[in-house]
Amino acid sequence: MRPVKVGLLGIGTVGGGTVRVLKRNAQEISRRAGRGIEVVHAAARDLGKQRIADMQGIVLTSDPFEVVNNPELDIVIELIGGDTVARELVTQAIANGKHVVTANKALIAKHGNEIFAQAQSKGVMVAFEAAVAGGIPIIKAIREGLAGNRIEWLAGIINGTTNFILTEMRDKGRDFADVLKEAQKLGYAEADPTFDVEGIDAAHKLTILAAIAFGIPLQFTKVYTEGISKLTGEDVSYAEQLGYRIKMLGIARRVAQGIELRVHPTLVPYRRLIANVDGVMNAVLVKGDAAGPTLYYGPGAGAEPTASAVVADLVDVVRMLTADPDNRVPHLAFQPDALSDLPILAMDDVETSYYLRLRAHDRPGVLANVTRILSDLNISIEAIIQKGTMDGIATVILLTHRVFEKNMNQAIKRIQELPTITGDMMRIRMEQLSAN
Repeated sequence: MRPVKVGLLGIGTVGGGTVRVLKRNAQEISRRAGRGIEVVHAAARDLGKQRIADMQGIVLTSDPFEVVNNPELDIVIELIGGDTVARELVTQAIANGKHVVTANKALIAKHGNEIFAQAQSKGVMVAFEAAVAGGIPIIKAIREGLAGNRIEWLAGIINGTTNFILTEMRDKGRDFADVLKEAQKLGYAEADPTFDVEGIDAAHKLTILAAIAFGIPLQFTKVYTEGISKLTGEDVSYAEQLGYRIKMLGIARRVAQGIELRVHPTLVPYRRLIANVDGVMNAVLVKGDAAGPTLYYGPGAGAEPTASAVVADLVDVVRMLTADPDNRVPHLAFQPDALSDLPILAMDDVETSYYLRLRAHDRPGVLANVTRILSDLNISIEAIIQKGTMDGIATVILLTHRVFEKNMNQAIKRIQELPTITGDMMRIRMEQLSAN
């Protein structure tokens, strides 16, 4: 049987890694897929650039549309990123009857609904395992391995840059700006780090995970997103002293009223495995009603970890080339006509616990006023800890039980209006992530 012919859009780090893995493991991949898989045509901006892989036998072009319009290709791999030109290329490839493999989380999160509908109508597949958590096969795990479960919630460290920054802040007592500069120097963060540190990258990935977990359409614009740029080393240290670690989490939870979709810094008990995922590593914790909590851990980026996911998708596509299009694994795990219209909750309607840090004049009655405001808004306090006084100003930490965010917003506003409170309060959400 002839090898499956593949076109590659983008031969940078991940593209080069993909070619390298395909060539090095060609025999093993062929044994798994049932046919050989060969990249025969590839597009890149700079054709003279040195590559990390041997490009011998591959026709190179600077025009990516040459690749998607090549009639000899069965599959197109899109690795150029972004959601403008990439969207055009993927749409054209599908229109030409080609299957698509992509690592592009922004493209899937923002335009996946239309892309999957187009692919369905053309009888082709769009595979996107590499779009979330690099080398961790989390999409396949939820879509197939946990197919018998009703997924209750998932929580993930799905951005390595923010995890590296928070790990360094905790372990070495460094401040955010200092660690960010090192992350940029090491290549973990871009020159403009906004997508990483403000949670946008994680929100793209959470959008995809939630759609697969709950059988809902992709709804990126409804994800609540809050970054780590305002976190201080002080709060990282206090959290540690209280038995917690701060992690930037993407959280999706099914509740009676709908679906929570949120990305934000979160206090997690240090005894949880996910709290001990450090550096640039990723991890996703998934709670199913039958399997219980399962944890998936590994590298979230890099040439060969991401290439591992790309090649796994290629193998899946090749295995299914002759299958009836109506009996393939659905793009979003559920049959297209069976997606749910469960609403995405506004952040005001999300219920969680909180860590609050405030600075107040150290005099009688101050804490009584604070606790009265919390009580008026049905906010129950788990603990109050005074961390010391300097120049007559006391630092106070409060841990609360679960409460609706709208109540907490009102409480913070009223507390900050007290004349005895100085500076802005720090609010960080808390999650126990227990099996119950």
